[in-house]
Amino acid sequence: MTIDKSWTTIRRRGPSNEFWNGLQHFLQMAKPFINDKGFIKCPCRCCLNNASHQLEDLESHIFQNDFMFGYNQWIHHGEPTSANAGTTVAGPSGGIHERDEMFDVLDDIISEDADEDAVGGPSSNDQYDDLFAALRSELYPGVSSFSSLNFLVKLMHLKVLNKWTNKSFDELLKLLKLAFPKIDLVESHYEAKKLMTKMGLGYSSIHVCKNDCALFWKENSLKDTCPVCSESRWKLQSGKRSGKNVPHKVLRYFPVGPRLKRLFATSKTAKLMLWHSTGKSKDNDVMWHPVDGKSWKEFDKRHPQFAGDVRNVRLGLAADGFNPFGNMSLSYSMWPVVLTTFNLPPWICMKAEYLMLSLLIPGPQSPGKDMDVFLRPLIDELKELWVHGLDTRDAAYENGVF
Repeated sequence: MTIDKSWTTIRRRGPSNEFWNGLQHFLQMAKPFINDKGFIKCPCRCCLNNASHQLEDLESHIFQNDFMFGYNQWIHHGEPTSANAGTTVAGPSGGIHERDEMFDVLDDIISEDADEDAVGGPSSNDQYDDLFAALRSELYPGVSSFSSLNFLVKLMHLKVLNKWTNKSFDELLKLLKLAFPKIDLVESHYEAKKLMTKMGLGYSSIHVCKNDCALFWKENSLKDTCPVCSESRWKLQSGKRSGKNVPHKVLRYFPVGPRLKRLFATSKTAKLMLWHSTGKSKDNDVMWHPVDGKSWKEFDKRHPQFAGDVRNVRLGLAADGFNPFGNMSLSYSMWPVVLTTFNLPPWICMKAEYLMLSLLIPGPQSPGKDMDVFLRPLIDELKELWVHGLDTRDAAYENGVF
């Protein structure tokens, strides 16, 4: 069913009731999505979905301030995010069950790699066999609507959200196996993590000098001592290296390229990546997104070739320290480096699920003036992307490669 949104652009309303009738229809549509405290996001030109109000206040806000520009898909107010919502597929036994959401995830991943192969040459998709086996497998005999893969992904998500230890996760898997002997589930966190890495978006571990002088990376990857201060790369016991090489510090680096490719390869986000070119403020005195700012416009003037393709990505960078151990160790801090994708609409780009963790800098102290040492992998990749770019599938343009 097509939703009439023409009323949202009406400014000089005159005697017509079109705006009022459209607003009433919108409120009825949004009513089931009020939260348990009685509030819902307000899409007026002042709140921009950043503030929440009761339904009565929502009505007055929109009527007085008009409906915001650029909010074309009402994802916070009841509009389905995909045309496939609620579709059904035939199960392995011939029955009908609700489509497993992991089908769409794997479809995006494999389509992305298939286009990459078309550009760079043929390759095999055998690496996905285990994922498809888990996707086709019933979690438990008779439960055809919940695949083993879907359950495992949700379980890993809970682990992250609730800060479970690896040991507690292993114990939970053992309990599930004991309580449900026929359940199709991995044996340990190690096996689960090994399966999840095949879905992409992994990270690289880079050893760091004890004094933050340099990374043991690229030209220094095979060295056992720091090229700057000559400090040993490994932890020593009584002046000697222990049986197993244990580095002093480890930097986690999450490559940016695969994450950007995933944004364009996924049909739900590919179109949103073009918002900055169509959702600009019509009022020169109003700025609700960096695209309306002077810096963005000045950058476009200096780099017209880059600005010529609206699919080119604009990123923002932020870093801050936090204590991963809570009150257990007040002197320890780690420093995540996070990227924000400013191609996305303002009500999405700052949400946690759309922020990209690019670096996790180890403690125990702030990197301080040595921040540039830790930023090197990210800067090198960004320079590579700036000069040579990255071939990727664009789901918004009939899956073409650009």
